[in-house]
Amino acid sequence: MTENAPTPVDFWFDPLCPWAWITSRWILEVQKLRPIEVRWHVMSLAVLNEDKDIPEDYRRMLADAWGPVRVCIAAEQKYGPEVLGRLYTEMGTRRHHEKQKLDRALAEAALTAAGLDPALADAADSTAYDEALRASHKDGIDRVGQEVGTPVIEVEGSAFFGPVVTPIPRGEAAVKLWDGVLAVASTDGFFELKRTRTRDPIFD
Repeated sequence: MTENAPTPVDFWFDPLCPWAWITSRWILEVQKLRPIEVRWHVMSLAVLNEDKDIPEDYRRMLADAWGPVRVCIAAEQKYGPEVLGRLYTEMGTRRHHEKQKLDRALAEAALTAAGLDPALADAADSTAYDEALRASHKDGIDRVGQEVGTPVIEVEGSAFFGPVVTPIPRGEAAVKLWDGVLAVASTDGFFELKRTRTRDPIFD
């Protein structure tokens, strides 16, 4: 990496998660004001929770989580990882802002809007992409451990879950949080900072 090259920031996401969506919009705000380059990767809440004791209503919700991440992996395999950011944006906008169901119609519309082949929506019902999906998921989760969710972020060797925040920090508020997160995450021996959520995700 050259002296003036942006710092890579690796970001693992699942389109299902509203908190990851907010964090992803925050990191794009940071990218406007800090010399970073976000590199997108797929992880899966369905994979993360498949062997865990979770409530039945949550498990039923996760049944819909396989399709979108499979579509993302299919797009990555056909076009390269550089398409994941704009595909995630199209999926997330429809899911979290427009409240659409994570179904084939959403996948086709998102793929088309991202300039990708809408036929990749077929991947949602195929297990052919699961090996690659699990490998991408494992790559992210191995950096932080099993007791977390999405998103996972790694920058310059420091990996962490989150931050979980709402509403989306913008402008100087975004970079203030970024600088603080990096200071905490890069501290040797630091593991956890948390408080109870008192509001639902705000997407504005």
